[in-house]
Amino acid sequence: MGLKKYRPLTPSLRYKLSADFAEITTDKPEKSLVKPTKRSGGRNDTGKMTIRYIGGGHKKAYRVIDFKRDKDGIEGTVATVEYDPNRSARIALIVYKDGEKRYIIAPNGITVGTKVMSGKGAAPEIGNTLLLSEVPLGTIIHNIELRPGQGAALARSAGAYAQLSARDGKYAILKMPSGEVRMILITCKATIGSVSNPDHNQEVHGKAGRRRWLGRRPRNRPVAMNPVDHPMGGGEGRASGGHPRSRKGLPAKGFKTRYKSKASNKHIIERRKK
Repeated sequence: MGLKKYRPLTPSLRYKLSADFAEITTDKPEKSLVKPTKRSGGRNDTGKMTIRYIGGGHKKAYRVIDFKRDKDGIEGTVATVEYDPNRSARIALIVYKDGEKRYIIAPNGITVGTKVMSGKGAAPEIGNTLLLSEVPLGTIIHNIELRPGQGAALARSAGAYAQLSARDGKYAILKMPSGEVRMILITCKATIGSVSNPDHNQEVHGKAGRRRWLGRRPRNRPVAMNPVDHPMGGGEGRASGGHPRSRKGLPAKGFKTRYKSKASNKHIIERRKK
């Protein structure tokens, strides 16, 4: 896994940095685990645009990912490592001993032929999914459940990981990718290792067209709008726009939008770093 730099034959290639896809072993997904998807273009069921700056993009199919890892006690083998257009991480096709095939988020360093297992008694090795009660302290983990049986909800994007720092009664204390320290029930599952494609945040698109291929339309700055369109619009000449705020008028920088009475606040030991 690395980055590919291009010779500046065109202006768009001059600064372009993309993944080298060295870890990818096939370009054809498993047919039984592929579903069609329909693009919304940022519009709701009545056709009204509710999210701006979305539209177009290359056609893509959805790969069904096993986030629950509930096939406990049955050994699986990594058959392929594949690109997934729906996420920043790579995915791995697991073939279990009973013949069933499932996709998982590929951990960093996993290769074809690696054996993986989930459930009680699984070894704390890369790609294995264990209960937080069985994970050794200090271990790097990803694909973490928030509620038992819910399926992975945390640390799923490229290069993401959390660290199990302690256990206190029925809770495990984790340091999250954001820097937040929080408690999660030890009956929740997590996968050992960090997520694949850690260089994803270093990629440079090189041109606007590549963002259009990803389904993202041009985003205009609020200060360039008129007062009727945005609270930061209008003014003579190049006005600064005043205090940063959203289209609806909510302050944008440093303003806390989390509810003070949110139920999960009691599980957060230390807030994420600003």
